[in-house]
Amino acid sequence: MNQPIVVVGAGPAGSALTLYLAQHNIPVILLEQAEQLPVDLRASTFHPPSLEMLDSIGVTEKMVAKGLIADKYQYRDRQSNDIAEFNMQLIADETKFPFRLQLEQYEMTRIVGDMLKDYPCADVRFGHKVMGCQQNDEGVTVTVETATGTVELQTPILIGTDGASSNVRKGAGIGFGGFTYDEKFLVVSTSFQFENVFDNLAWVNYVSDPDEWCVILRTEKLWRVLIPTVPGDADSLLLSDEFIQSRLRHLHDKGSDYDIHHRTLYNVHQRVSETYYTGRIALAGDACHINNPLGGMGMNGGLHDAFNLAERLVRIFRDDADIESEFAQYDRQRRQLAVDFVQKHTIENKKLMESTDPDMQKKRQAMLMESANDPAKAKAFLMERAMINCVRDSLAVA
Repeated sequence: MNQPIVVVGAGPAGSALTLYLAQHNIPVILLEQAEQLPVDLRASTFHPPSLEMLDSIGVTEKMVAKGLIADKYQYRDRQSNDIAEFNMQLIADETKFPFRLQLEQYEMTRIVGDMLKDYPCADVRFGHKVMGCQQNDEGVTVTVETATGTVELQTPILIGTDGASSNVRKGAGIGFGGFTYDEKFLVVSTSFQFENVFDNLAWVNYVSDPDEWCVILRTEKLWRVLIPTVPGDADSLLLSDEFIQSRLRHLHDKGSDYDIHHRTLYNVHQRVSETYYTGRIALAGDACHINNPLGGMGMNGGLHDAFNLAERLVRIFRDDADIESEFAQYDRQRRQLAVDFVQKHTIENKKLMESTDPDMQKKRQAMLMESANDPAKAKAFLMERAMINCVRDSLAVA
């Protein structure tokens, strides 16, 4: 193969995959429709398997230097004040990184973007929006819109890591089954120090309450609060200062307004594409699976896709491995995992968090506290929620 592989989308999955290929001296073009890497509120939790994979390409050390290590997290009941705390040091014998790294995803993509500048075989092009693609037995033609007009690129393999609205997926004719929740999630960030008003507050907290559940987590810069909203309320209301201040005061009334650094309102989906590849086109990350953010599994699952796929691309490019065989096993290993594990757990997480039945809340909290207080059960819980088990299970699929 003489022509470069084309990767579409410079998010975490696309950036990591591109760097992996570049480090193996495989020519690659990374296309990103934005003029520069966006700075916005997206994922901010990196699980241990992701850190292990990113460590293999020299990224994790740079991320840890910028990020916040969260080696424990809590499930808190706002009514009873009971706390179930899980200490990730219990899995220190299973991983080099027994913690969650709290770091805005754009910091990770910036790190990778800077590293890519050292590899002549990697060509990163911003302001390039993929409009469509067509393939035959020999390769893929990619139609790209640029500031100076429309161009066509030829590539032996096209990889779509271009998000939930993926034009690569659409151009390949791959369906995206699933559903969208009626309510939206509101995420706001503030510099207010919640750790000074809530006793023993961890850096990551899932807070149940029959009136209004929420997630409170710390990134390397600010505290984030995720709040569910009522279906049907206008976006303008949900993003208003009055509404946001009222929800934060419900969490903790500090007697004055909170400073708000960012506010984001987004739809919440549970979808998996009908296949992760067709012919010479493969998908990874949000292009082929999206889910609600409870548990931080979306971006991490996308990174796991990227590394699984990157290893296969090296074998295809260097060793002339069969594309169909490699992509088919990639689909078996990664797609069923998205259905059986990520979708299942994120849906269950949401159901448990949003329950308005006080008895259900009590039973949930009692179960979590029992698990947290039993080292064997706590370790089993952590191995699952840290995505260590699911990555190992996926790699065992023939």
